[in-house]
Amino acid sequence: MDSVIRTVLMFAIMTNSLIGFGQVDYVTKTQLKRDSIDAEFSDTATTILDENALNSFTGLHYFPFNDKYLIEATFKKKLGKPFKMSTSTNRLPIYRRYGVLTFEVDGVKCKLNLYQGIKSMQNDSALNDYLFCPFKDQSNTDSTYGGGRYLDFKLSDVSKTVLIDFNQCYNPYCAYSNRYSCPIPPKENILSVRIDAGVKKPNQEIH
Repeated sequence: MDSVIRTVLMFAIMTNSLIGFGQVDYVTKTQLKRDSIDAEFSDTATTILDENALNSFTGLHYFPFNDKYLIEATFKKKLGKPFKMSTSTNRLPIYRRYGVLTFEVDGVKCKLNLYQGIKSMQNDSALNDYLFCPFKDQSNTDSTYGGGRYLDFKLSDVSKTVLIDFNQCYNPYCAYSNRYSCPIPPKENILSVRIDAGVKKPNQEIH
């Protein structure tokens, strides 16, 4: 299943590279990315959907773009020990904490860890520049996927301040098919606030 996760990460990295913040406004950037993901899901050559789901697929469901969830965070590099991250299967990929993002949502102080895959660190690949942020929030009980959502960051773009765009958060593949193995957000990445931004839960969650 490592190849599956790699495909997800590579797609996210390539999308972010093609649509730079300085080239188009945030609303347009968000819509272009969403259109690109819908096209990937709709194409039989690239879809992750099972046949029945593909036949009824009309596009993912999203919250409207909201600049409230375009947040400037403070970043502190804080390397942690390698650990086995739980997944939706018995697969246990090894990550380490790379650093911590500190920010506020509705006046509530929040923190999210950014993780670095040990395997990607050891390989000469584009994933060496990738930082992973799986998280849960209080919207998971109703409007978003119960297993949490993901954000992507590039190590080369991380400095003392980092722009978090929750409008870009996306579901793990296992939200759409039980054929995949997806990391489960660690407990330290469970937010006490709602993040009503990004992708909503599928029509039917797979448990």
